[in-house]
Amino acid sequence: MRCPYCESGEDKVVDSRLAEGGRAIRRRRECIGCGRRYTTFERAEEVPLLIAKRSGEEEPFERDKVIEGVRRACKNRPVSEADILTIADDVEEAMRADSRRPVPSAEIGREVLERLRLIDEVAYLRFASVYKDFQELDDFEKELGLLLKRSPPKAADDDVREGGGS
Repeated sequence: MRCPYCESGEDKVVDSRLAEGGRAIRRRRECIGCGRRYTTFERAEEVPLLIAKRSGEEEPFERDKVIEGVRRACKNRPVSEADILTIADDVEEAMRADSRRPVPSAEIGREVLERLRLIDEVAYLRFASVYKDFQELDDFEKELGLLLKRSPPKAADDDVREGGGS
C-alpha cells in the first residue's frame, strides 16, 4: 500500500476493525516515511454472476431487472417495496448458490415465480404470463389451475367470518 501523501511504500497498521456489516475490514495505517495516517478498506472481490440467455448470449446478472419485473407484476397489489427487494435479494442469493456457470436465465424466472406465489397470487399470474409467454386465455386457465392446486385452502368460508351460517 502506498501512502496517499508521500507515496512511500512503508506503513504500519495501527487499527483494524470490521466494517460494512462484516463485509469489509477497515484499517488505519500510519506511513513510516511521513508519519501521517490514512484509512484503507479491504473487501472480498465479487465474481461477476453470468446469466445464459435463451438466445445463447451471456450477460451479467442485473438485480435491477429482477426488481423492475417484480414491480410491474405487483403494480396496484398489496406488496411492499421491502417484499420486492427481499425477492430480488433471495433470487440473487439463489443464483450465486447455483453451481452452474453461467446460470440459465430460466432459473431466474422460476425463482421469482416461486417467491411471488407465496406473496401474491395475482402478481404471480402477471409475472407468469410474461415469463411463460402466454398467448391465449387457455394459458391463463392452465396456470390458474396449477396455482389453485398448490395453494392451501382458505381458513374459513365467508359465512363463518361474517357471523352467518346455519
